[in-house]
Amino acid sequence: MTGRLPHPARSDARDNRARILDAARAVFGEKGLDVPMREVARHANVGPATLYRHFPTKRDLIAETFAEQRRACHAIVRDALADPDPWHGFRSLVERICELHAHSRGFADAFMTAFPEAMDFAADRERTLRAVTVLARRARDTGRLRPGFVVDDLVLMLMAHRGVGDTPRADRLTASRRFAAYMIEAFRAAPETETPAPLPSAPRLRSAPTREAP
Repeated sequence: MTGRLPHPARSDARDNRARILDAARAVFGEKGLDVPMREVARHANVGPATLYRHFPTKRDLIAETFAEQRRACHAIVRDALADPDPWHGFRSLVERICELHAHSRGFADAFMTAFPEAMDFAADRERTLRAVTVLARRARDTGRLRPGFVVDDLVLMLMAHRGVGDTPRADRLTASRRFAAYMIEAFRAAPETETPAPLPSAPRLRSAPTREAP
């Protein structure tokens, strides 16, 4: 009597793939994209051959690792363009993009195309910049965005925001939100009589002062 045998290898393969992706999110998210593939394999507790069987290139691994963030980025752009208040849409895009980048140094690197093997993310960046161009034109027409704003200012902002990744993990999101609030105030064309919105709380980034010896 012959029959089909179960295929435990398929289940093992799925488990290995899931472990690899979890490891990549953790390692790339904390250390950026320069981390070698062998460190991802070690973190996932699989051999290099297993990693490369699932992801033949680092580019394949990066694309799959940050698929969720890419979808979130698309939603941010879509929501901002659909907002009936152009200035609110512009502000929301700045705040949400900064927060998305703050959660993962690797995604920020990929989005900014700072890593040669993450070129697939260039389309995401261009989509965002096109949205900012449209939003900026609409917001300027309402008088809320300063006339001198250009889309390259957003690129400059995101380049500066990458420094948030150097802050302690516990303070990273707080620092990102405060940074975004400052940038929005810089972009805003507000009358001198208008009171700026309160800033988010500030993270404690300085070391505690040392006591002088008696």
